[in-house]
Formats: sequence, structure tokens, C-alpha cells
Amino acid sequence: MYDNDLSGIVEADRAHVWHHLMQHRAFDAKDPRIIVEGRGLRVWDQNGTEFLDAVSGGVWTVNVGYGRESIGDAIRDQVVKMNYFAGSAGSIPGARFAEMLTDKMPGMTRVYYTNSGSEANEKAFKMVRQIAHKRYGGKKTKVLFRERDYHGTTIGALSACGQQQRAAQYGPFAPDFVEVPHCLEYRAQWDVENYGERAADAIEEVILREGPETVGALCLEPVTAGGGVIVPPKGYWERVQEICRKYDILLHIDEVVCGVGRTGAWFGYQHYGVKPDMVTMAKGVASGYAAIACLVTTEAVFDLFRTDAGDPLDHFRDISTFGGCTAGPAAAIENMRIIEAEGLLANTTEMGARLMAGLEGLKEKHACVGDVRGLGLFAGAELVADRKTREPMDEKLVAQVVGACDRRGVIIGMTNRSIPGFNNTLCLSPALISTGDDIDMIVETIDAAIGEVAG
Repeated sequence: MYDNDLSGIVEADRAHVWHHLMQHRAFDAKDPRIIVEGRGLRVWDQNGTEFLDAVSGGVWTVNVGYGRESIGDAIRDQVVKMNYFAGSAGSIPGARFAEMLTDKMPGMTRVYYTNSGSEANEKAFKMVRQIAHKRYGGKKTKVLFRERDYHGTTIGALSACGQQQRAAQYGPFAPDFVEVPHCLEYRAQWDVENYGERAADAIEEVILREGPETVGALCLEPVTAGGGVIVPPKGYWERVQEICRKYDILLHIDEVVCGVGRTGAWFGYQHYGVKPDMVTMAKGVASGYAAIACLVTTEAVFDLFRTDAGDPLDHFRDISTFGGCTAGPAAAIENMRIIEAEGLLANTTEMGARLMAGLEGLKEKHACVGDVRGLGLFAGAELVADRKTREPMDEKLVAQVVGACDRRGVIIGMTNRSIPGFNNTLCLSPALISTGDDIDMIVETIDAAIGEVAG
């Protein structure tokens, strides 16, 4: 156990820990932040400073909030009985959670366990490639991905990255990943009334350019996350579904951020009535209490990997070492129970509406708020230097708004080294347990921070 003097911890962190998304020169002049405790939406650092966490662990993860003893108890009880066995065998929590999960996803039947969203997406890409060889003579290997979307940090996932700065300096990348245009109407590429349908039609144009016989899958976030919190316009998803069916293309929906309640439904795609072939998820599956991610498929996709028992290459020849950990599904079971027992989907819808109304109020008050977007407790406010021209606010000023919120005790996010010139969107994803007072505090703090930075 550590005593109350955490100076040694701070120095150990400074000397030995390599932080994520961080220029470590900053620690030449200041201490790294150590988060030592969390309860509900609040966290405390090594100095005892309290913060309202409006981004659920920094990256949209802690959906049911901090300090859930029942999840900790579920993990402890499971791992002392049976902590791990490779995915070549099953486990009690693995089977139970797979059944619970697919019950929330009509039409989906099979769960492949992994340990991160990046890895879950890699598995999906590998399945697409293997299906191409098994069924299409090796031709339908291409995976389409959308500008501004993000699917993970591995080289394979970055091959499908629609954020140039995230992928910069990590190439060369895997072949046969092809970008399609984004669907952010605020940054419209076409001057049309039915923008959602037009943005989807642009996907078909790419398919026809590449050759439908070469395209195996389309991978999309239901709501684009780190690319600016982009909710697809009306008509988009319906047209996307139609296009995939028309050209025999698998629809892979990346729910790593949106999944397990974040948007007010169990999964983001369920707002739009689409029927995916593959769904990946990670962050909210166990709310960060254990590492777990899933690739969920239809039975039709699963059946493609068991057509010939005599063929040694016929099955999905893959393993995720820590997909065999039982802590993940044990935590996920309790996480799902909490969401249901506490009515957190309904609360997310209600508090999400309150958050969007608050952001709309900031848009009316501050000329630098160009656009507000969101679904459930997943929202963004795009800051601009000029509302008429929609020139983006300099990202250094956006970062100052984030810093001003931090000094006032509220942690928010922003699009971070994603798209050159467009890292100008404030990002919010408070836990699904948020109250009206929490939402009001977030909005009021952003209001004051914008006033401080932009006047």
C-alpha cells in the first residue's frame, strides 16, 4: 500500500512511464498527473484535486462510472476460481456474456473475444480477407473506410484510418484499404438537399471505381468519434445498407466508442435500423474495469468458416491470447446488469438531450461555437474563428478552452492530432449515470472557459 506521500510515485511515473498521446517535454516543467481515486463521475489526482470527468476516463470508456464495487467483486470472484484459459476452450462468464450480448443484438449470433478495439477490428479485417480467398477467388479483399473515422492503433487498423495525423509517419500500410468521403454536413462536399443520401452515394462511386468484385467490406463508425463527433445525416444509413446489399459487401460497424449504451441505445447502429454483418466493440463493454473487446458476427459469416471439416485451412486460424481472460466477460456481465437495473439507457437519452440543449445555448451565446452535434451522452462542439466562413479555430486556442475547463475542475476532450487544420471540436462523453446537475456543471464550465479564451 502507498502512504499519503505520493511524491515517490510521481517521480517514478516521470522517470519510467511512457504516457499515451503525450509530448513528454511538458513534464520538464510540471508533474505528470496521477489519478488516484474515482467515484461516480468524480476523480481525484495526487494533490487531492477533484475533477468532474466529462470524457469517461479520457477516451470514452467508463460508461457506468467509477467505484463500482460489484464489478470489482465479480472480477475477484471469477479470477480466483478460474482466471484464464485460451480461447480454444470456453469459460462460464464467456458463454454467459456472449448469450446476453447477442440477445441485445437481433440478427447477430457469434462472439469472438479479444482485448482491445484495435485487435477486434484487425480480426474483422482478417475475416474479410479469408472470406475473399475462400469464396471469391481472392478478389474481394478491399476494405472501404471513411474519411475522419478511426479504427485503432495497429498497422492494420491504421491502414483503415481516416485521420491523416493519426496515421502520419507509421506507413507503409497494408494494401487494399480504400477511403470513402466523410458525411459531415457542416463541412459539406456537395450542395444538395438530401445530403445524407448524397454522402452515401459517394461510397457507391468509390465501389464502382474500384470494381465491386474487389470490395469485400465497408467499415464505418455509427457516429464518428475522434474525427469530430459526426452524426450521419438523415437517409445516410439506409442508403449505405442498400449499397452493401447491392454489391455483396459485408457491413462492418465499429462500435468501439458508441457501443453498450453511449448513444442511448445498446449500440449506435440500432438508431438507424441497419443490419450489420460484423460489429466490433470495446470501451464500454466493461467500462474499463477489465480489458475486453468483442467481434460479433451473424451466423452467415460464422458459417463461412466451417464449410469443410477436412480442410485444415477452412476455419478462422486466429488467436487472441488475452481473449481467454475471464475477468473481461465477468466484468461485462455485471456492467450490463447495472445498465439495465439502473435504467441507464433512458437516462442517457434524457441527459443527452439536456447536454445538447446546453450546447445549443452556448452556440447562441458564443460566436466561436460553429456547430454542435451528438447522440446520447456523446457530443461535440466545433469551434470556429469565423462563423460565416466556418474557418476552424486554431487548435492551440481550442486546447486553451480545454485547459480552462480543467482549471475549473471539469475534464473535457478535443479532437487530438487527427485531421490537419480541423482539430477544433470539443468532445464530451460523461458517464451514463450523469445527473442534471452534472450536465449543467459541464455546460457552465465550458461557457466560462470559452468566455475566458475567446471573449
